Amino acid sequence: MSKRGASPPPNGSAIIKRARSNEPQANQIAISSSNDERQKGLIRTVKRTSNLDAPIVSLTGAHSAEILSCRFDPTGQNIAACSSDRSVSLWRTYSPNTNYGLLSSMNKAPILDLQWSLYSSILYTVSADQTLVMTDLATGQRVRKIRAHRGIINALDRTMAGGAGVELVVTGSDDGTVKIWEGGEEGGKSAVGTFEIGCPVTSVCWSADGQNVYIGALDNEIHVYDIRKNEQVYTLTGHTDTPTSLCLSPNGSYLLSPSFSSHTIIHDVRPFSPSPSRIHRVLQGSPAGFENTLLRAAWSKDDGGGRVAVGGADRMVCIWDVESGRVLYKLPGHKGTVTSVDFHPKEPIILTGSKDGTMLLGELEPGVAV
Repeated sequence: MSKRGASPPPNGSAIIKRARSNEPQANQIAISSSNDERQKGLIRTVKRTSNLDAPIVSLTGAHSAEILSCRFDPTGQNIAACSSDRSVSLWRTYSPNTNYGLLSSMNKAPILDLQWSLYSSILYTVSADQTLVMTDLATGQRVRKIRAHRGIINALDRTMAGGAGVELVVTGSDDGTVKIWEGGEEGGKSAVGTFEIGCPVTSVCWSADGQNVYIGALDNEIHVYDIRKNEQVYTLTGHTDTPTSLCLSPNGSYLLSPSFSSHTIIHDVRPFSPSPSRIHRVLQGSPAGFENTLLRAAWSKDDGGGRVAVGGADRMVCIWDVESGRVLYKLPGHKGTVTSVDFHPKEPIILTGSKDGTMLLGELEPGVAV
């Protein structure tokens, strides 16, 4: 028996992906040394880490303009995204990844941020037309539309930790104010609390216990307000430019804040911090660019907050290990600035939205719980 002679040098290579077997955790990829599918040069097994239909899934076709925010719902089964085209799209996370809803008549200006309710089917959105809108996704009907501010509303957040069994929503605006509203179907159209910051507000975030609000503003500081005292209790410093978003770690101990300076800071917000500056980590690797886009960052949840992610003007997503500050991933795939990222609540999946009007779902290696 004689061995087959070596094949001639290829003019190109082709990757043929075989259909996945019934085993969800692995996938076979056959790499051919030529365009002839009968000649398989290498077969290897790629370990799958999630229940996605493929390691990378593209969600396209719903929006005609840049996506400004995208988030998983609390169950991880659904995705919502808002856009400059004044619409909100709703998607299935898992196969067949259908776009099952498009809310296109909610606002008269770009929708800048959104949040899923923590306990009901309501979706909260804020817009450049100065309104806060609450939509019941079970019926597709608008529950309330509130003229919330006198300027563009850049961000919102919600919490159920206040102890009264009422979901509270906080909004931050270019008019220099932060307002608190009762969420759900029973709330009124008047704010239950107002904080005067004195300069445009770019980001807001609730503390874990729902007693404090973290507020990022144009003065490069993060203001911490106690809603019981209705006053500022301290500030978080360290940024040399405006914070673009705020996100609390799953354990409530750390606050993530990227900024226009391309530095991402993790602040220690525990009651007794060992660092006088309250700066836990300063992360670099994700350029903010010159467009002054409010980049929305996120903490991983499947591992308890061991990783953080921020998109950048380099059209990549940067993921860091929190403990070491090391860059774990630089994920490509988009054709425009990556404006928003979110982690799946249960699996190692990252969601990214971009100025190219598309979203990507991608598998990651499972993290180690912290």
